[in-house]
Amino acid sequence: MNRGWLEYTGLSPEEASASGWEKTIHPDDLNRINERWRASETTGQPLDAEARLRRGSDGVYRWFLIRAVPVRDKRGKIVKWCGAATDIEDRKHAEQLQADVTHASRVSTMGEMVASISHELAQPITVTTAHAKASLRWLQRDPPDVTEARKGTEKIIEAGALASEIINRLRSLYKKAPPKQELVPINEVVGEMAGMMGGEARGHGVSIHTDLKYDLLMTVADRVQLQQVLMNLMLNGIEAIKDTGGVLTVKSQLGEDGQIEISVNDTGPGLPLGKADQIFDAFFTTKPEGSGMGLAICKSIVELQGGRIWANGDGGSGATFHFTLPAAPAETNPPVNAA
Repeated sequence: MNRGWLEYTGLSPEEASASGWEKTIHPDDLNRINERWRASETTGQPLDAEARLRRGSDGVYRWFLIRAVPVRDKRGKIVKWCGAATDIEDRKHAEQLQADVTHASRVSTMGEMVASISHELAQPITVTTAHAKASLRWLQRDPPDVTEARKGTEKIIEAGALASEIINRLRSLYKKAPPKQELVPINEVVGEMAGMMGGEARGHGVSIHTDLKYDLLMTVADRVQLQQVLMNLMLNGIEAIKDTGGVLTVKSQLGEDGQIEISVNDTGPGLPLGKADQIFDAFFTTKPEGSGMGLAICKSIVELQGGRIWANGDGGSGATFHFTLPAAPAETNPPVNAA
């Protein structure tokens, strides 16, 4: 143990060489680190993990990147391990700030959809009420018409399931959670968002069309963050044509570079002249009450997933926003059956 480690932890050389180092690890991280360490000892693979370590002088915990590699003799036998702990507290703060800003932007954007949310939920609620009243009337007959009452009850269940699905979709966008990398069928996400944005679009005389390549490979990404990107781009498109009405088209295809490409096109006035290279900058906005963070966060999310985002339609008729995502390896994609 070097001098820097001993000064930070406040341990004596004897404590640090024994199991005293475990006392420095945050209780919530200790089991995870021990499991990783046992796995490394068993397999001989390097250890690479993050944990909070207590500073001996004041008891404050800071985040560290802990790495250890085996040192082997000529026969390949492990004779000792060499480890290093790197302070990453500032990086973790930056990551948390990014997560907070992304979540705040998502909630702010959802605020623009209050009318749409009300419309989406009003439909199944209305259906439920109507069938409940009808079923009650069937049951009050003499004799009761149980068959018709049963049909009404089935319709109530269907409407309840639809309302629950709408609420779950909205909850996933509001919920603050760490990014979850998983296989995502992008066409399915586009369909979800087209349905969710339908009420908002119709309220402004806008129709949403989808043009989806049916045999598109899946991507590995965070589903909720992809929903956020699409929601931002589609809301921007609706905003651009809400005064005149028009068509918003969401298209999926395989790009020339082998990545999945999604485009969102509106029939509005196009991008602000001479500003196409600034629209993805943080705090740049052409809306009187805009935060200027929506497109900047879209860019951050897409690039974090390994893709890129751009727009065209500078001063022309209509604007199109494109973004790409890496296609998951073919072996991880289930086979697609033609309809």
